[in-house]
Amino acid sequence: MPDAVPDTPGIALCNSADLVDSGLAVPFDVIYCGQTCYAFAIRYAGKVYAYLNRCSHVPMEMDYQPNRFFDLTGHWLICATHGAMYSPQTGQCRSGPCRGKLVSIAVTEVDGVVHWHTSPHLQPVSF
Repeated sequence: MPDAVPDTPGIALCNSADLVDSGLAVPFDVIYCGQTCYAFAIRYAGKVYAYLNRCSHVPMEMDYQPNRFFDLTGHWLICATHGAMYSPQTGQCRSGPCRGKLVSIAVTEVDGVVHWHTSPHLQPVSF
């Protein structure tokens, strides 16, 4: 069954070509539950996924270098601080110290552009 398309307006994030399988993430800022947070989008197995940049073990940024979240195999997202490993498709913790899963952000990819979608708890940062 295909993923449901979110009914919230999409916010352009990047060109599709900016995301390479198991490569660098595209970072962006969001308001999550009233707090400004970092988020990131990645491509894995041809599909785009996005999450808050916050480990489920302790809410710390996960990238070990700017915009680098994949382990050396390119199959797991890894928290540089705690070593927790997450599935890129679901954000579910697979090993290491963690509690559950990463906070996912709905994304769509249309006509060569990746968009992220708001929710009641997730809003764009206004400047």
